[in-house]
Amino acid sequence: MTKTLPDLIPDAPLNLPPEAERTLPNGLTVIAIRRSSVPLVEVRLRIPFGRAPLAPATLLSQALFTGTSTLSSIDIAAELQAVGGGLAAGLDPDRLQISGNALAGGLDRTLELLAGVLTDATYPTEEVATERERLVDHIQVALSQPAHLARVALLKRMFGDHPYAVQTPAPDAIRPVDSGALRDLHASRVRPDGAVLVLVGDIDPEQAILSAEKILGGWTGAAADGLVPPVPELKPGALLLVDRPGSVQSSMRLALPALPRTHPDYAALNLANMVFGGYFSSRWVENIREDKGYTYGPHSGIEHFVAGSSLLAAAEVATEVTGPALLETLYELGRIASLAPGEEELEQARRYALGTLRLGMSTQGGLAGLASMYAGFGLRLNHLPEYSAALAAATREDVAAAAAEHLAPSRAVTVVLGDADKIESQLAALTSVERAAVERSTE
Repeated sequence: MTKTLPDLIPDAPLNLPPEAERTLPNGLTVIAIRRSSVPLVEVRLRIPFGRAPLAPATLLSQALFTGTSTLSSIDIAAELQAVGGGLAAGLDPDRLQISGNALAGGLDRTLELLAGVLTDATYPTEEVATERERLVDHIQVALSQPAHLARVALLKRMFGDHPYAVQTPAPDAIRPVDSGALRDLHASRVRPDGAVLVLVGDIDPEQAILSAEKILGGWTGAAADGLVPPVPELKPGALLLVDRPGSVQSSMRLALPALPRTHPDYAALNLANMVFGGYFSSRWVENIREDKGYTYGPHSGIEHFVAGSSLLAAAEVATEVTGPALLETLYELGRIASLAPGEEELEQARRYALGTLRLGMSTQGGLAGLASMYAGFGLRLNHLPEYSAALAAATREDVAAAAAEHLAPSRAVTVVLGDADKIESQLAALTSVERAAVERSTE
């Protein structure tokens, strides 16, 4: 069925909100952005944490708000609720991240509570024990999930001995971590040097920076060396078949080389990914979901870390059609890598990319997340008009060239998790296969 699209409406210029930025004497960079749609303020803090020991760092991110010398975890939560907000922490391979929000009038109190945790976290023994058991339970549940196991295997296959290869600690690595270890790690790694605080909301940007400097200026200390080495080049080889006996479906994962956001060809590559599998109207979805019914939701996207970027494709397919699903996936990669997309097909992908870009910055939370994420890669919001213009200007030839360079099936690293006895022959008919057992321990 041919899809007829109306004429493309010219992409209006992006109007960036008022903002201010300052790097404080302690090394903390504060970016404050005014978005007055609702009387709230969003808070995002990213602290460099690359190469921190994985098990303690993961538990620290869960236990960060368990108490200070003057406030218990309940006190901290109650104080935040009193100003209509909350804060939580998380960890990725590059950074410790703290996020939350509050009523705009409660910004100073929120920053005071944040400063207390950053400079005076005590990690009480009982609270840490509770968080440790909760984290162990969470990891054990994850280790029973096919999607998680497939990602564990793919990361190991992609990155080898690189720090990004293991992103989830094993339960046995978490259990010995105690309060003292968390306090030591906090003292050495929770530092302002190189950290970025983003504030977005119904605020005066300059005044918000003054408040941040007054309240967080006492947070001091040089950062530890957290520089992560560049990721290794992907090395295509035999398909890795991870055996999960009795599985009723197969988890198919592919990794392909990608570009950083700052590369001149990134917009073209992103559009090539959209055409292939990056949204619901993509070729891959049309093929193995709509036409053949092999899966419910295949998807591809570009994942960015500080030390490198990759294009990842994922699909859960019924065991009996694992081979055919991989065949169609390789076919669609070959097609996008060897044949330029149609003009109408490209315009549809372009509209989706431009629309989601605007939608992502339409709320305070979305804008804060975008500004914080960009800052983590040395970019600012003024990159958005440049990227939007690049999306609008990319031609069929640009997209075809990017696809040929990065999406050729010969460049893919492929992992399939499933019942090997039932699917190995299907896969071996298409490519060489290396069989492995599920890796239950991830550190």
